[in-house]
Amino acid sequence: MSARVAAGSSRHGGTGSMQPPLLPKLTQSAGRRRWTVGLISGTSMDGVDAALVSIEGRAERRRIHLRAFQTTSYPPVTRKALLRLASGSPTTAEEVSRLNFVLGSLFGDAALAVCRQGRISPRQLTVIGSHGQTVFHQGARPRGHARPLPLRPPSTLQIGEPAVIAERTGIPVVADFRPADMAAGGEGAPLVPLIDYLLFGNAQADVVALNIGGIANVTIIPAGAEPEEVRGFDTGPGNMVIDGLVRHFSRGRKAYDEEGQKARRGKPIESTLAQILSLPFFRRLPPKSAGREEFGDAFLERYFLADKNAAPEDLLSTATELTAKSVAQALRHARPRNAKARRLVVSGGGAHNRFLVERIAALLPEMELAASDRYGIPVDAKEAIAFALLADRTLQGLPGNLPAVTGARHPAVLGKLALP
Repeated sequence: MSARVAAGSSRHGGTGSMQPPLLPKLTQSAGRRRWTVGLISGTSMDGVDAALVSIEGRAERRRIHLRAFQTTSYPPVTRKALLRLASGSPTTAEEVSRLNFVLGSLFGDAALAVCRQGRISPRQLTVIGSHGQTVFHQGARPRGHARPLPLRPPSTLQIGEPAVIAERTGIPVVADFRPADMAAGGEGAPLVPLIDYLLFGNAQADVVALNIGGIANVTIIPAGAEPEEVRGFDTGPGNMVIDGLVRHFSRGRKAYDEEGQKARRGKPIESTLAQILSLPFFRRLPPKSAGREEFGDAFLERYFLADKNAAPEDLLSTATELTAKSVAQALRHARPRNAKARRLVVSGGGAHNRFLVERIAALLPEMELAASDRYGIPVDAKEAIAFALLADRTLQGLPGNLPAVTGARHPAVLGKLALP
C-alpha cells in the first residue's frame, strides 16, 4: 500500500525547509528511497505500535509505502506501572527513571521485530522516529491561573529512552518531539495533523481526518489548503473512558468493549452527558490538547463510577455517546459555515468500535465516513507512520509542527537525536 503526498508551501508557516539538513551524512540519500521505522504507544498504554515505512522523494513530493506494521504488547507488570504513573499516583524519581529505560528496551525490540516482519535488515534503516510513552502532558496553563506559574509551566514528558533504542538497533533515533513546539509557545499536540495534511489533503474537496485513540483528535483540511490553513485539535476522550470502564467492570480481564457490543445494549445517561459536555475543556476554543490529566482515573471516578446504581451497560453507552457527541460538537463549532467537507477519514483503535462509528455517523449525517484503510493507511498504523515521517523531516531540517494547530509562535524542527 502506498500514498503519494505533496509537502505544500515553502512560505513561512509552511512545510518548506527552514535550515540546512542536520548531519549531512544521515541525509545524503534524501532524494532516494530510505527506510524508516515509527514507534508510538498511545494513551491507552497497551503496547508499542511499530511501522516500517519507505520514503522516496524530497519535501515537495514524497512517496510513502508501508512495508510492515505490528503492535508489541506491554508485559502486564509494565502496563500496570505505567497506568499508575500516568494517573498521578505517588511515585519516585527512581521509578520514573527505571521505566524510562525499560521502555527504551521494549521500543528497541519493537523496532527490530517490525524489521524482521518486513524482511528488512535494521542496517538498511536511515532513522527511527519514537514518540515514546506519554506519562504527563499539560499543554495549557494550569487550570484556575491567569498565566503559568514559575514552577507550573505547560510541560510534557514522554519516556522510552532513545539512547537505549539507538544502542539496541544500531540506528539513529529521533525522539521527544513535543517539547520543541511547547518551547515556541505551542500545546505540543496534536502533531499528526501535519501528516494528515500530507496524506489526505485534496485539491478538490475538504477533508476531515478523525483519529480515535485514547484521546480523539481532528484535522480539518480545506480543499487546496496551504499548511497554515489546516486546523486540528483534541476533541476530548476517544477510547480512554470506555476502556477504563471495561477494565473496572471486568476486574482487568478485558481491555475494551469489542465493537461496542456492551454499550449498544445500554442507554446513555443524559444528565451525566450534559454535565460533562458543559465542562470548560469542551467550551474552550482551539488550540487545545488533552490526556489522562483531563480524562483519566479521577474523571472516571467522579462522573461514572460514583453512581453505584447505574448499570455497566448504561455507563458504557454514556461514555461512547460522550466521545461521539464531543467529536460532532467540535466539528460543528470549528468548521467554517461555508465549509463543504463531506469526507471524514477515521483512524485509530476506535475505528474498530462499530457502535461508536455508527453514533458519529448518525450525529454527522452530512459527512461520508470512511476508514483510512481506503486511502492505503491502516487505521491502527497511522500514528506510527506519522512519527516515521516526522523523524525523516527532522533529518531534512524541516518543521514538524503546524503553528495554526498547536498555537506555537513559529514552525519548529522537532525532536532530539540519539546516535548509536
